[in-house]
Amino acid sequence: MNGERTALVTGGNRGLGLEISRQLAHAGARVILGSRDLEKGKAAAKAISGRGVVVEARQLDMASQDSIRECVAAVTSHYQRIDILVNNAGVMIDDESSDPIHELDVVRETMETNVYGPLLLAELVIPIMKTRRYGRIVNLSSGMGSLTGMGAGYVAYRMSKAGINVVTRVLAAETMGMGILINSVDPGWARTDMGGKGANRTVEKGAETPVWLSLLPDSGPTGGFFHDKTQIEW
Repeated sequence: MNGERTALVTGGNRGLGLEISRQLAHAGARVILGSRDLEKGKAAAKAISGRGVVVEARQLDMASQDSIRECVAAVTSHYQRIDILVNNAGVMIDDESSDPIHELDVVRETMETNVYGPLLLAELVIPIMKTRRYGRIVNLSSGMGSLTGMGAGYVAYRMSKAGINVVTRVLAAETMGMGILINSVDPGWARTDMGGKGANRTVEKGAETPVWLSLLPDSGPTGGFFHDKTQIEW
């Protein structure tokens, strides 16, 4: 791939975000690792750098509009481009409280990080991509956000992942024919801090399809929902 491609990965300091950053860097991309805690981001970037691979950390809190704007401004000022955006950062804070007011607060907090932040970030990055008629946006979703397989529980998380799928569909339609490919991905249940030790797949496997979507050729799909490189139902 073009070694000049610049990729921004949110929530890149651990789990899937870290592995996606590592795989993209080894594929030849210049990776900007976004992390809410900059020191943790720097440590993560250092851990996956080396042998000609350089990963740069930037402070990025997906629940803060100011942080999102500042990160985009800093990256574009330095590199004049963002070619790949992986909206990986997310929270899952549902609990068993029976208090509907508390549940609503959890929904709001979850949507802020999992939907509103990624939407703002994508809308700031898309104009930059349009100038080069090239862009790849990958939104980390989940099978728990699929309306086809929707079940009980985890209402905040499910709503947020269904919401990011809406973001994918709308933005993909708005950028059709502009060289920008935007897709959602269900990475599966991976062994991360969120997924837990009982998850059935490695982070390497979980990162495989997000990375594939990040590096799609110009003839690749847009506006789709993928799992293991196969399109799935919404």
